[in-house]
Amino acid sequence: MPEEDVFALTAVERRRAADMFAGLIDDQWAVPSLCAEWTVRDVAGHLIGPFCVSIPRFVLGSLMSGGPGRYSVKGSRQLGRRPTAEIIAILRQHAGDCFAPPGTGPLAPLTDLAVHTRDVARPLGLDTTASLAAWRGALDFLTSPRARRGFVPRGRADGLRFRATDQDWAHGDGPEITGPSEALALAIGGRAVALDDLAGPGLPLLRGRLN
Repeated sequence: MPEEDVFALTAVERRRAADMFAGLIDDQWAVPSLCAEWTVRDVAGHLIGPFCVSIPRFVLGSLMSGGPGRYSVKGSRQLGRRPTAEIIAILRQHAGDCFAPPGTGPLAPLTDLAVHTRDVARPLGLDTTASLAAWRGALDFLTSPRARRGFVPRGRADGLRFRATDQDWAHGDGPEITGPSEALALAIGGRAVALDDLAGPGLPLLRGRLN
């Protein structure tokens, strides 16, 4: 996918996320997300992180916190404490920013948005989800070697073939797993709740890797 198309899709998904957060009532911000360590508010804090934390600050914070994962959890919670109106405004203000993290590229932020939007929407019973084009980009990224840098542990998708049933996309060799693009991306990204939306002979193997 051309880089300019990725950035355009990312802008759309940031605005979609901002609209979703803007429609929440106070109690919904405290609901646990699909990310085990984060509430809805923490996920929102994570999504504004690239616009509030510079790369040097992120590197230093990671070193002081024992790794980027730990710093991301801590930093997202801190950013999530900002007023909801401010969080939403930051997402909208920076919707069109072209950000490509070193080592992962422009598909990483798009994937982050698509997955984290569902991390919030699904527990809240909302149907907000990314476009099929965005999910295609997310699937391309999640099944690439670059996704091993913080997105998909090595070996999770090995020896499996994934095929979307809502668009022309497939990847890998081995026992097949089929289902909607969203469910495939969520499952590859570690969300076991999405396994119930999938089918195929490879499903038991993936289920075992997520448990």
